[in-house]
Amino acid sequence: MSAALLPLIGCLVDGEAKGTPRSRHVDKTTHAGATTGAHGLPAAAIRPATHPAHVNGAAETLSVSGARRAFHFSQAQRTADSATRITAETLVRHGVVGLTGLQNLAPNVTIQSLMGTASTNFFIRGVGFNDYTQNNTSSIMTYIDDVPFPLSTMASGMMFDIADVDIQPGPSGTTHGLTDSGGEVNIRTADPTETWHGGVTQDIASYARSRTDLYISGPITDKLSFRIAGQTMHGGGWQYSPANHTHLGDANEGALRAKLLWKPDEHTEIKLTGHWTQDNSGVVVGKPVLNFLPAAQSIPTLGYQQANWDLRPQFAKLIGRSANTMPSEHNTFWGFDLNMSHDFGFATLRSISAYETEREGEYTDQDGTTYASGDQYRNIVANSFTQEVNLKSNDHGQRLQWVVGMTYNRVRMSQQFYFDFTDYVPLRGYLSETSFRQNQQTFNQYAHVSYRLPYNITLFGGINHEADDRQLLGLRTVHFGINNLNFNNEGAAANQFAGTVGIQWQAAKNLMFYYKMSKGFKPGGFTGNNTVVQAQLAPFGPESLLAYEAGFKSDIIPNVFRLNASAFYYDYHNQQYISSYLVPSYGPLGMFVNIPKSEIWGVEFTTNIHPLPHVYLMQNLGYERGKYQKFLALNSTATNAYYTANHVWQGIYTDYGGVDSGIPKLTLNGTADYRFNPLRHYELETGLDWMYRGSQALVAGGLGSYRLPAYFLMGAHMTFHPVSDRWSATIYASNLLNRQYFVAGGQATTTYFWIPGAPRFIGGRLSANF
Repeated sequence: MSAALLPLIGCLVDGEAKGTPRSRHVDKTTHAGATTGAHGLPAAAIRPATHPAHVNGAAETLSVSGARRAFHFSQAQRTADSATRITAETLVRHGVVGLTGLQNLAPNVTIQSLMGTASTNFFIRGVGFNDYTQNNTSSIMTYIDDVPFPLSTMASGMMFDIADVDIQPGPSGTTHGLTDSGGEVNIRTADPTETWHGGVTQDIASYARSRTDLYISGPITDKLSFRIAGQTMHGGGWQYSPANHTHLGDANEGALRAKLLWKPDEHTEIKLTGHWTQDNSGVVVGKPVLNFLPAAQSIPTLGYQQANWDLRPQFAKLIGRSANTMPSEHNTFWGFDLNMSHDFGFATLRSISAYETEREGEYTDQDGTTYASGDQYRNIVANSFTQEVNLKSNDHGQRLQWVVGMTYNRVRMSQQFYFDFTDYVPLRGYLSETSFRQNQQTFNQYAHVSYRLPYNITLFGGINHEADDRQLLGLRTVHFGINNLNFNNEGAAANQFAGTVGIQWQAAKNLMFYYKMSKGFKPGGFTGNNTVVQAQLAPFGPESLLAYEAGFKSDIIPNVFRLNASAFYYDYHNQQYISSYLVPSYGPLGMFVNIPKSEIWGVEFTTNIHPLPHVYLMQNLGYERGKYQKFLALNSTATNAYYTANHVWQGIYTDYGGVDSGIPKLTLNGTADYRFNPLRHYELETGLDWMYRGSQALVAGGLGSYRLPAYFLMGAHMTFHPVSDRWSATIYASNLLNRQYFVAGGQATTTYFWIPGAPRFIGGRLSANF
């Protein structure tokens, strides 16, 4: 694009109709055919997109017009998927600064913190993996700038200076990265720009919460540009411990990201990214809702924002932390990636090399009481190396489109778990440590093709083959003052094919139908954590999923009414599930097992409506049901009840065949915005957002305390800014109705607990850009 045309284009954009979104319309075709949309470019300058073509070397299309669009991601309306695509503006408006906040923006998505910590579990359409130790591959793969994060904790603190996010349901791995059974969360961060830009945002809210974001971007030479962005978060701890007179959960986090983009010629692009995060934040403590062994301890009645904890001096000395340590993280993450591409004319060759590290030190009081019956501290030192190479066709006008590639990933990990069971008598009554090392390597080869037939019909298909090998090494458990237990090494290997095939019909310019079948695959692994017998270390097997999906995408009235819908059925085999194993004379302990057969089905709807010049409505709806078809497992509730009555451990097993799997049946989220110009060169935007999540069973057949209640949340915001977007001022409220709700749950020795969600926060945000 000629530089001489930029002033004219700027005049066209500034002259666009009022009452429409501030974001300039930028559509770019991504590696999976999805589109990334506008993310708030200043009107003062139209600059190159902040992230060029993504993985697999997709071509970039930039369109700027005098008529602004009411809806984003118009090119994605021609893509045969049901992904939820989220702009950077939406993330800011909803206050999303961590991975768990994404679940409030997409249908049939659950992203939960484990024990209130930085470790995160993902579920899309009921497919996911509840893995506190994070030593296994997730069913949902997280990507940041096209780099896979097989250990989701490594992605903590990375949700700043974001370009956009898309959440892709269903099996994947035939177009890029690694294969998985449930889907992907793709996060793309902003890239360097060829002209100077910068900005700073200060956000202050209830409970002394403070967030600061800043970035600067611009050219170094005519072929080299850079971008530096950072974020700090402090305060916001809303829990209080009556027993310790301490506030819990304060954020204390800082992060930096730097990028260099070099374009030595018009066909070559080299991008180097480095990042660092230090997280010393407090941990939200769970609220006990059930006591398995009443004789062992009592649970006091506490208010919603109250939670108890304890740290005995002996345990603090053992873990090498101060006796004043509160439940908290002490985590360091850093890494870098090198993304290189070269356009050969007929195709683009791309290489992505990445190295990520994790150093986690975490103290949690998992029973949420002043008793020393479930206190835990863990050390994790891990690193991940990834190398991907692919070749993708360039000419999007051709009927045949293709991509071939391969990805290698290697993970090295060392973990230590310390437990304080000294008040858990007469069953335990000691301090313990479990430690192990784990090596893993994965190699995925993939290919994907599509061919456009007459009458706007396109056939597509892909295949991948993944080989995974991992070893659990040197695991031992020490019961201090009692015994040392050493266990044999274990190994697990998987080698399977997966793929997809489908058809797409562009029935009209603004109407597309599609149908596809996909097979997903996820390798097996090991149960870590507290280990007392060798049988606990038996590897669990791979899982596979056969997915059927049909849907349509329509702009029924262009720029006024958009409706997308999909229906799916999942035939799930050997689903990986955290169940229990009964250790004689010890009690039930968590252990991963395979559910032979289960099924999930559901529907999803997304609608955008622009009924009046200043009114914008968006609504996502997801409905899903899951059922176990073949599943016999230890019933921990009945087993604990039998012990309470008879003081003997007797395994009680239940056939869960035909039982509902307990995934949230209904999820809703939406927004209603009103935007107008009270002054000629200024815009005022005010709106509401809402979300509803159905109840969720935490164990098979879970009822009562084993089921999280449904909840509804509402938020509000008002923003005033000049049309140039040089600055903006916002006031907002989250959980406007101050609802009491719970976002996760789990078990720790004598208690079952729920993790409470944040109360109402009221805040203000100031932003300045140049």
